[in-house]
Amino acid sequence: MIQYLLATTMDISLHPHQLEIFHDEHRYKVVAAGRRFGKSYLAAACLYVEAAKTEVTRSDGVTVDLTLEKVYYVAPTFTQGKEILWPVLKELGGSLIQQTYENEACVKLVNGRTIHIKGADKPDSLRGTGLSYVVLDEYAMMKPECWEMIIVPQLARSEGKALFIGTPDGKNHFYELWQQAKLEENPEWRAFTYHSKNNPFLPKAEMENLAKNMSAEKYRQEMEASFESGGGVIMTKDMFSYAESPPGDCYIACDLAGFQAVEGGRKVKKLDEHAIAIVINHAGGWHIKEIIHGQWDTRETALRLVKAYRDHRPNAFGIEKGMAMNAVMPYLNDEMNRLGTYFEVQPLTHGNQKKIDRITWALQGRAEKGRITLERGGKWVRHFLEQAVDFPSRLSHDDLLDAVAYIDQLATPYYDGEYVIDEWQPMDDIAGY
Repeated sequence: MIQYLLATTMDISLHPHQLEIFHDEHRYKVVAAGRRFGKSYLAAACLYVEAAKTEVTRSDGVTVDLTLEKVYYVAPTFTQGKEILWPVLKELGGSLIQQTYENEACVKLVNGRTIHIKGADKPDSLRGTGLSYVVLDEYAMMKPECWEMIIVPQLARSEGKALFIGTPDGKNHFYELWQQAKLEENPEWRAFTYHSKNNPFLPKAEMENLAKNMSAEKYRQEMEASFESGGGVIMTKDMFSYAESPPGDCYIACDLAGFQAVEGGRKVKKLDEHAIAIVINHAGGWHIKEIIHGQWDTRETALRLVKAYRDHRPNAFGIEKGMAMNAVMPYLNDEMNRLGTYFEVQPLTHGNQKKIDRITWALQGRAEKGRITLERGGKWVRHFLEQAVDFPSRLSHDDLLDAVAYIDQLATPYYDGEYVIDEWQPMDDIAGY
């Protein structure tokens, strides 16, 4: 019925790669596509298909009436959304449209259901309604909280679907989502990647002209939908090898993300991560045993710091000096008292060095000479290597690298074997030398 209704009222022409996404049955689809692939046109078609449905049967067999469930197209801002999709939405709808509301950018269909254009810059405008379908366009430019904390609960009643589409902007939360979908660990998710040239309606001469006038890095990102951030000039994956934990001295260095005040406590900035590096300093160099990383509030951060010390008993424990350290210290003292584990915290400083210089100085030479090894099997390894390869691109994070680099301030040179101390004899008893 839906396909017949759409076929008789809409003139949709999707190219083969759009059709692959259109017909895919996964609940959550993450599409990384180059500019002019046809993302907006595809989004409009998908929105109408979903809004044409009046009921859906959930996985538990319950049939849900979709009359009051809305369909959203979410752009980074409302203005962007209206400029990008509103003309396409009105043109494509045909006789499916009963009424349009210009100010709100809302389309009401003949079946009574509505499609709304929304902006992620005003998250509160997304709240308070049930959703059966949502398109998040240019998700890399949105705060991930819009999806995780607002939209996901609103899809629950109808087991609603979502389409994430956009052009990569470094390895941020869009990349993480795409990566998770690509791994196919969750059967509800699927990842897609398409180049701009996959759109057969784009003139070949125009693509060649763009390739000539754009930098290679920008072309890969904007037209080939590459998440690579243009690094690899300082460190490569081949510089790091795997090994078992060797005997040596343990050190822990922490690079804390900033905290921002929120109602009811303190919260970490979403785009930054705390990183706690546990490193064994031995005769052959550094062995990275583990890097604990994530986004935590001050209390959880303090707990993880104390547990890291308790589990590894390092020779020295350092935290980057600054506002983040000051914010976490009261909670750290509370957790020390609660767990009966006490240790001295050594403030780590920038040493008047830029972050790029500090990380390069501490890691590049050691990595080139094979003096940095990684603990095999750690979930953190992939993130560390990605950051190492992308460094020093401004589009990629370097939290894990920075934490490891701080070990250079903590670790004392490690000498294998016995110390040989020559007895000193003064040549002149009166002068003393």
